[in-house]
Amino acid sequence: MLCISGISMLVIGVLFIKQLAILFGATELILPYALDYGKIIVIGLPFVIISTGLNSIIRADGSPKFAMFSMLLGALINVVLDPVFIFTFHMGVKGAALATILGQIASLIVTLFYIRKFKNITLDKNSFNIEWSIARVVLGYGISSFITQIAITIVMGVMNNVLKIYGEISIYGAEIPLTALGIVMKVNQILISIIVGIAVGAQPIIGYNFGAGNYKRVKKALGIAIILSTIVTVLAALLFQLIPQSIVNIFGSEEGLYNEFAVKCFRIFLLFCILNGFQTVSGIFLQAIGKPLKSAVVSLSRQIVFLIPAVIILPKFWGVVGVLWAGPVADGLTFVLSVIIIVYEMKKINKLEKLYN
Repeated sequence: MLCISGISMLVIGVLFIKQLAILFGATELILPYALDYGKIIVIGLPFVIISTGLNSIIRADGSPKFAMFSMLLGALINVVLDPVFIFTFHMGVKGAALATILGQIASLIVTLFYIRKFKNITLDKNSFNIEWSIARVVLGYGISSFITQIAITIVMGVMNNVLKIYGEISIYGAEIPLTALGIVMKVNQILISIIVGIAVGAQPIIGYNFGAGNYKRVKKALGIAIILSTIVTVLAALLFQLIPQSIVNIFGSEEGLYNEFAVKCFRIFLLFCILNGFQTVSGIFLQAIGKPLKSAVVSLSRQIVFLIPAVIILPKFWGVVGVLWAGPVADGLTFVLSVIIIVYEMKKINKLEKLYN
C-alpha cells in the first residue's frame, strides 16, 4: 500500500507539477522557483512515503531508537547538503530539493535494513497479498492523520490564493505575504512535528493499556502527553511573540515591508499556538482508543471547518491581515471542540474503570 501510494503521487507530481503550482497560488515571479523545486522534490515522494510508513512499523515492533536514527540520518544529510548544493554548487532551490530527496533515500535504505531484524514479524510471499479486510482497518485508523496532512495542503492552497488576491491590493504586494506566511507555516510545522512526536510516542502506550483495561495508565499517559506538549507550545509562543524578527532573519536578511508583515504573521497567526498541543494530542489519543471518526472530526475542524471559512471571510473586513487572524480564530474554536470531546471520552473511561477495576 505504501509503494502504490508513493508511485501514484510521483506520477501525479510529474504530470501536473505546473498546474499544481498555479493551483496553490504561485505568482508569475514565484512560479519558476516552484517548478525548479517541485520537479525534483516529487522524485522523492515514493522514498519518503515508504520510509515514513516503515518507520512507524519499526516503532511498533519495539525499536523506537532505530526508527529515530533512520529519521535523524535523513534530516542530517539534508541539513549538511543544503548549503553545499545551494551555495558551493550554486544550484539554488534545485539544490535544496536535491538535498531533501537524498536524505529521504538514505532514511529508506536504513529502514529497509531493519526488515531482517523484525522482533515480532516474519515476512513471506503471502504477507504481500493485500487482504482488504485488514486494509480497511489500517485505513480506518490512519484516516485522521491522512485528513490532517491533506487538510494542511488544502489550507495552504486556499490561503496562498487569498493572500495573492488581497496582497495585490495592499501595500505589501502579492509576493511578500506569500513568502512571509510560508516561513511562518514552515516554522509552525516544526512545532507541530514536535507535538506529534510526543503524541505518537504516547499512542502505543495508550492503545495497549486501553486494550488491556488498564485505564489508570491510559489517563496518566494522556496527562503526561498533554503536559509535555503544552510546555513546548508555551515556549514556542514566547519566542513567536517576543523575538519574531530573529526567527525571520534565519530565513534571510530583508527589510522594510517584508519584515513588518513577517513579524505580524508570527504574532497574529500563531497567537493561540499554545492551544495546539492539546488539539494534536487529543486527535492522536482518540486514534489510540479506537475512535477514528472522532479523531477525524478534531483533525478536520481546525483545518477545514474553522480555518478555511475564516480565511475567506475575515479578509473581506481587514484585507490581507484578516488572513492572519484566521489562525487564532480556528485554534480557539478547535480547542473548545477538543475539550468537549475529550471530557466526554474521559467520562466513558471513568465508567469503564469503575466497572472492571
